[in-house]
Amino acid sequence: MLVIYLILGAVAGTLAGLLGVGGGLIIVPVLFEVFTQIGMESSVKMHMAIATSLATILLTSISSTYEHHRHQAVLWPVFWRLTPAILTGAVLGAVIVDYLTTSVLTVCFAAFELFVAYQMWFSIKPKTSRTLPGLSGMLSAGGVIGCISSMIGIGGGTLTVPFLLWCNQGIRKAVATSAACGFSIALASALAYGFLGNNESGVPEQSAGYIYLPAFISISIMSLLFAPFGAKLAHKLPIVMLKKIFAVLLLLLGLRMMMLAILIYI
Repeated sequence: MLVIYLILGAVAGTLAGLLGVGGGLIIVPVLFEVFTQIGMESSVKMHMAIATSLATILLTSISSTYEHHRHQAVLWPVFWRLTPAILTGAVLGAVIVDYLTTSVLTVCFAAFELFVAYQMWFSIKPKTSRTLPGLSGMLSAGGVIGCISSMIGIGGGTLTVPFLLWCNQGIRKAVATSAACGFSIALASALAYGFLGNNESGVPEQSAGYIYLPAFISISIMSLLFAPFGAKLAHKLPIVMLKKIFAVLLLLLGLRMMMLAILIYI
């Protein structure tokens, strides 16, 4: 399966650089299929896919944030106001997932993926109707972003960017700040999933809690290598058309996951 992990990392890294979305929406369903093929316990394989996906975001978010910081695009004051609640929300999300069954998690992920596919196909963006909220509003937003992202296995870009755009922040700074927030989500989630899965029955060898290390290492390395390649392609390829293609891919993956969830339930 090492070849699959390497290819998956290359695809996820390229998409992250090309479209500005994390690879979690691709990594989670593919890992779920792979874990099924290698005979991983059905009670933990969705948990493992989500946790491993979040762990891979650690390295790619550092690389991405550094590049954005070099261009002075990261809104660091906004990042620091969101981060405490993001960390708390991410841990809470991991705790919630620990109590959910594979079938419920699969349905939740599939529904979110179908929502993102719809959003990308129709290029739905929030209207810039207000400024950034006060401390309580920022903490509420950070908590929701952290919790949902941790439960789905993503870096939060599909949630953080729309929130910042709604608060009248520029798209480039919104994407850059989202990348920095992705590190906070990945760090808190990875630590929480690593701890929660330690005593879980069915977790395979070569795992750190719910994080499957062979997949984590392989995907992370290739994502780091291919993210700059995707960023270069972004300046040469028609992004609007690529987003529609990606939306179709997410639609197919979402429907596949929903079907698998129904089969698990049956």
